[in-house]
Amino acid sequence: MGAEGDAVTYGQTAGRPARPRTGLADTVLAPLRAGTRVTAAAALMAGWVALLWVLEAIDVLAGHRLDTFGITPRKGGELLDIVPAAFTHFGFGHVASNSLPLLVLGFIAALRGIGRYLAVAFTIIVVSGLGVWLIAPAHTNTAGASGLIFGLFGYLLVRGFVDHRALDVAVGLVVGALYGSILWGVLPSATGVSWQGHLFGLVGGVAAAFLFRERSPAAGG
Repeated sequence: MGAEGDAVTYGQTAGRPARPRTGLADTVLAPLRAGTRVTAAAALMAGWVALLWVLEAIDVLAGHRLDTFGITPRKGGELLDIVPAAFTHFGFGHVASNSLPLLVLGFIAALRGIGRYLAVAFTIIVVSGLGVWLIAPAHTNTAGASGLIFGLFGYLLVRGFVDHRALDVAVGLVVGALYGSILWGVLPSATGVSWQGHLFGLVGGVAAAFLFRERSPAAGG
């Protein structure tokens, strides 16, 4: 209204359209950037899983003293063990059963960025641990990475729908087909298995998909 020169509309200025800043350098560097993400995700998860094995070896050599870092429900001081519990296991068999799914699901999740993955993992670990602390049976000790695994499963399952990314939707469907049977683990059907940690880990993963979703750029104005 009444403006001279370029016509102005809300959030936009008419005139010469800006050229997209793409060129030979971007074309060449794009695969390298993708390769860097793959390498970083693989290194992170290989190191993460290796750390679990190292800690369990130390635990065995120390007479299982690290087992005290598991979560005993409804004791105030045990809240400090919520994060360490996700890195503590009860024997090499326990570590072995968690290693491959953690490596695979963690790698896929970390491809979207290491910082985002760490935020998602921390959220899952905290929610899973709090669930154990709140509702697990008294006088039990709960530890292990399975809560994180269930959380990553839930995160990958819904991330594509939350971010509106067709590729991530497809990835989620594949993850669901490959690992969907683990959902039986959220039911109180087996002794010695923390269904509480599994259930709250799954909840934490779904919540993390919304908390750390990719936000569209705000419209200009």
